[in-house]
Amino acid sequence: MPEYKETRRKAGSFLDLCYTPELAAEVTLQPIRRFGFDAAILFSDILVVPHALGRNVRFEEGRGPLLEPIAASDVERLSVAGFHDHLQPVYETVGRVRDSLPEETTLVGFCGAPWTVATYMIAGHGTPDQAPARLFGYRHPDAMDRLLAKLAEVSAEYLIRQIDAGAEAVQVFDSWAGVLDEESFERFCVRPVTDIVSRVRRRYSDVPIIGFPRGAGDFYGTYRQKTGVTAIGLDWTVPISVAAGLQRKGAVQGNLDPMRLVAGGDALAKAIDSILGGLGAGPLIFNLGHGITPETPIAHVEALVDRVRKAKA
Repeated sequence: MPEYKETRRKAGSFLDLCYTPELAAEVTLQPIRRFGFDAAILFSDILVVPHALGRNVRFEEGRGPLLEPIAASDVERLSVAGFHDHLQPVYETVGRVRDSLPEETTLVGFCGAPWTVATYMIAGHGTPDQAPARLFGYRHPDAMDRLLAKLAEVSAEYLIRQIDAGAEAVQVFDSWAGVLDEESFERFCVRPVTDIVSRVRRRYSDVPIIGFPRGAGDFYGTYRQKTGVTAIGLDWTVPISVAAGLQRKGAVQGNLDPMRLVAGGDALAKAIDSILGGLGAGPLIFNLGHGITPETPIAHVEALVDRVRKAKA
């Protein structure tokens, strides 16, 4: 959106945008003003958590996030001192947004799942198959367990503080869950997310928690039961028939292919109708199956909102 690009220019760096409450709140509110979505999701990044643990994080144009790779011997030295002070601008952003949103518009907070955050911490950058993190887990299982446990602990506290500040639901993004085998999925994905959910539930028993293990495939089937999440985010590869089965046990979110939104026209219309036809009668958060891409035409988003609203009227 042009208004986002202008705000991004004012901020300077991406992290400065995340840590400047006035600007981060403005960016969170911009899609609500333009499209009238039912919910706003906090503008931030999953890597503010390792940044708050004292790890060096920066973003470069054309390269994305870059971190100093963590070694097994570094895990014990991760410090929680000043963690919440570092993230205080994020909590302030949440409060600003909640005060500015219409009462009927939900505010969603979020964090990255420990496994996904760990993949960036270990490799120092994004990789297509997360081989560095997988190797780290196999070669240094104790260090990996400690890293994931520490990330689960601080991520839960991070979500709790967001709820304290005004978030009415939270989401845990496990964008790289789909690269794991069965044993690793249980250990690296399910176990730490279960810990997060348990910690949040002890403080806020009724706040909805959405878990999104992108690419989980057959592992989606037991994910809700094992982790305790309220709703499951589905990527676009999940068949509607499978999604309908998952929906019988609770709300699902998704699962439009972001490329259909880029393409528009019949490709978009058919997919919207298919999702609503298969899932619209049950508890559904209509959404993309992953993040929106920068080249998406604004007119296509407007067309999507119009078609969904008319179908549900």
